[in-house]
Amino acid sequence: MEIILAENAGFCFGVDRAVRMTEDELSRAESRVYSYGPLIHNPQAVKALEDKGLQTVDGFEDINDGRIIVRSHGVPENIINEIEESGLHLVDCTCPYVVAVHKKVQDYNSKGYNIVIIGDKDHPEVIGINGWCENKAYIVNTSEEATELPEMEKSCVVSQTTNRLDKFLELSKIVEGKSNETILFNTICNATKLRQEAAEEVARKADAMIVIGGKHSSNTIKLAEISSRHCKNVFHIETIEELALQKLQNFNTIGITAGASTPDWIIKEAVKVMENYNKDEMMEAIESSFKRINRGDVLKGTVLYVTNNEVMVNINYKSDGIIDRSEISKEQDADPKDLFKVGDEIDVYVMKLDDGEGNVVLSAKRVDFIKDWEVLEESYKNEEILEVKVLNAVKGGLTVLVQGVNGFMPASQISMNYVSDLNQFKGQTLSAKIIDFDIQKRRMILSRKAVEKVEVEKQRAELWETIEEGKMLTGVVQRLTDFGAFVDLGGIDGLIHISDLAWFRVKHPSEVLKEGDNVEVRVLAFDKEKNRISLGLKQTTEEPWEVFLKEYKVGDVIDGEVVNILDFGAFVRVIKGVDGLLHVSQISKDHVEKPSDVLKVGDKVTVKITEINEADKKISLSAKDAVEAEEPAEDAPAVEEDAEETYEQGDFNTSVEELTKED
Repeated sequence: MEIILAENAGFCFGVDRAVRMTEDELSRAESRVYSYGPLIHNPQAVKALEDKGLQTVDGFEDINDGRIIVRSHGVPENIINEIEESGLHLVDCTCPYVVAVHKKVQDYNSKGYNIVIIGDKDHPEVIGINGWCENKAYIVNTSEEATELPEMEKSCVVSQTTNRLDKFLELSKIVEGKSNETILFNTICNATKLRQEAAEEVARKADAMIVIGGKHSSNTIKLAEISSRHCKNVFHIETIEELALQKLQNFNTIGITAGASTPDWIIKEAVKVMENYNKDEMMEAIESSFKRINRGDVLKGTVLYVTNNEVMVNINYKSDGIIDRSEISKEQDADPKDLFKVGDEIDVYVMKLDDGEGNVVLSAKRVDFIKDWEVLEESYKNEEILEVKVLNAVKGGLTVLVQGVNGFMPASQISMNYVSDLNQFKGQTLSAKIIDFDIQKRRMILSRKAVEKVEVEKQRAELWETIEEGKMLTGVVQRLTDFGAFVDLGGIDGLIHISDLAWFRVKHPSEVLKEGDNVEVRVLAFDKEKNRISLGLKQTTEEPWEVFLKEYKVGDVIDGEVVNILDFGAFVRVIKGVDGLLHVSQISKDHVEKPSDVLKVGDKVTVKITEINEADKKISLSAKDAVEAEEPAEDAPAVEEDAEETYEQGDFNTSVEELTKED
């Protein structure tokens, strides 16, 4: 294997100067040394300086003492002024070639020229240059952007120092067409030009080209672009550790170049590694560097390319892996290009070691599936309550979906109460806990009943904390028995005895309540140790006897209904919950042998209250007195009788006259 190192690779003059000045400042150790932004575009070089004490900062407002280094790319004029005015010591490491550009734009801006900078508007160097012409420059980096420039009377054109010459010439020509007068300054650093030419020369000869430098370094990126024009196999790396040796096994000639911010020690390390391996040794090293993989392993890989139907992934194995579209995502219609891009580091699941064409068959969605199971395993261990979607009702229970994973809920675990119709839950979202979990067998059993138990226990505890005699509670009638009704108060069942259902006599609780009714009840008594609560329904309303006493008195004639008939009389309901006795002797003026001869249950009768016994809560009624009370008085016969009587006494005329006057 032949190694060709390009001339003019590595530190340029400006970067080398900035690094040396910084090392000199650090060696003095008089005060803290700060770099306003990364000193150069090389993370490894910056890290080495930071290990010696350099602190990289984005601002200096909170710094009271120390030295501020302005990096080689330069900064806007106002930043220089602010550092000097703050009292901090300024160490200006701006590249002299960049300083020259600053002076040009400052001078021509003051003369009324429109400044045009050809370069990347987000690059620190371009931002700095723009800051020396009051940030009024037009910045263009493509022919489209240059074409969109407005017409100008006069313009001054400069370039980012790391630009390609052909790009500068192309765009500056467009700018000239937009201006009546154009001043052009080719401010591309000569070292950049030489480095690019050297890289191009090596790339023409090499089977593979290694470009070493920061991933965000503009000049390094341009070296990779130039190399790609003449060499199909170009690897842009920051350090040699990033390059998998198996990628070089088929190349006879390897070219190496490095960006302007790449330290010599990184370049030398790369060359040394390459030179220390002949092809046989490299093959041995490659083989030993391969991972040993097995079906079912989860690996990290790097996306090499993406098509509409598959994704190829480097898994640091002797062959790359392929993810078929069907194994991309749990979403069936997912487009691989929407999910992955070249360079992405992803987790993959090994399905098969060889697909028949030498590739490893991989899956991305199965990794997600495994991760989902691992998350659920933690939920199981922590006894978490989860939201589950019911998919279907099957024999013995429900199939459910939990965070994208299928599970099963047995019928016995759906509720604390018996469930007869499982189909009612289809499509519902339920709260449940995992009660059995086996990640190896991919088995998961869930219980809604377990959640209900927790909720019931909580409600039960709260109820026992607040319960007291006489308190009003609401509940749901759970079941009826011959002796009463059981009411669910929220975790605890209370009993309404049949005698406490109503103020009137109840033969069976179904006469008053039915299962499922919402009721308001009063606590009559409770025993926490025995878990018993006695409830009253009739106690939630005023006693009918008291209502009767308020509304009725002896002598009142009222309508009632016969509710019971005995040999000695009939009981008549005067109001709901209050009955009075209509004795057989009070049924009619005529003689009645038995009440059943003239009355039957359900008859409506008019009765008069003849007696109220408050002490014994008894009422005596009379139907015949009620009839007499309603008959009209016979006044006419009485007058005639009086007239006749008067007549007999000789006062007839007087009586007639008086009657006439009254009329």
